[in-house]
Amino acid sequence: MLTSYLVSNAIVLPMSGWLTSVIGRKRFYMTCVALFTISSILCGLAPTLPLLIFFRMLQGAGGGGMGPSEQAILADTFPPEKRGLAFSVYGMAVMVAPAIGPTLGGWITDNYDWRWIFFINIPVGLLSLFLTSTVVEDPPWLKKFKGAGIKVGYIGLSLIVLGIGCLQVILDKGQQDDWFGSSLVATFAVIAAAALVTLVIHEWRTPHPILEMKLLKNRNFAATVLFNFVLGAVLFGTTVLIPQFLQLMLGYSAEKAGEVLSPAGFMLMVVFPIAGLLSTKVDPRWMIAAGFGMTSVALHHITHLSLAIDFRTIMLWRMYQMSGLAFIFIPYQHPELRRRAA
Repeated sequence: MLTSYLVSNAIVLPMSGWLTSVIGRKRFYMTCVALFTISSILCGLAPTLPLLIFFRMLQGAGGGGMGPSEQAILADTFPPEKRGLAFSVYGMAVMVAPAIGPTLGGWITDNYDWRWIFFINIPVGLLSLFLTSTVVEDPPWLKKFKGAGIKVGYIGLSLIVLGIGCLQVILDKGQQDDWFGSSLVATFAVIAAAALVTLVIHEWRTPHPILEMKLLKNRNFAATVLFNFVLGAVLFGTTVLIPQFLQLMLGYSAEKAGEVLSPAGFMLMVVFPIAGLLSTKVDPRWMIAAGFGMTSVALHHITHLSLAIDFRTIMLWRMYQMSGLAFIFIPYQHPELRRRAA
């Protein structure tokens, strides 16, 4: 189920900027929220596993466009001198999910029905739609630009779906099927490589790209993309694997495994405002370096994970690992600070 969500999420995510230009940011964001909410209802009502997987794909498609749209709305709403603090408040809100979600989800799973994990998204989604429709407006430049002279890049769309979809299947099934010892995995690897290489070449040359690959000619932007890739791999990898380790190897309940992750989220809610204030006074390169340094040291400690580890130790390791995130996230989201660092 996680794979189906991530595949559709990864497909929509790189297309979100192009889709915003076509239909408008506000409309695109509300569409994503509506799709996520409706698919959450369908997931909770799913009578079979195949249908649940399909509805999770729809949910991932809705979730893939929300993050970029939210950050773009913030960047257009606040002046440069207030964006650091604005993104720190946004980061605090984002951290509520990892702070509350694992424990709440585990408690619901252990004491009630897993379907309520999806149903609790309904009131949040409806509230988001109401507030977005009444408060959020597209910036004037986007209203003029929306849909003007934009052509649908069917080739680019097809290559994104094919390449990322095959790549996600490889990463999910490779360990189970002995990686390239499996003819199926090897076939998907060839298809993914061919599709992604062709995608880069096509998007670089076409006058109407879905992915503006030429942005990578900017050194700071390219470095930011690379660092975000590394950071995402670290965060998603540990967030997925640590609960599995605790439940499968140490016999933790779903609720107790969630309690290991939750304190790190609450700690981030405290650290984000501090990082927001520092972002206006400290060179962002030093903040990013400090954040990655803290994360690296924490990951080194996690390599000593064993079956003898106790609850308190692994909880503190997780808090230590996440503590550097705010010092990475805030400078990344502040365009003026990135230009100052050039």
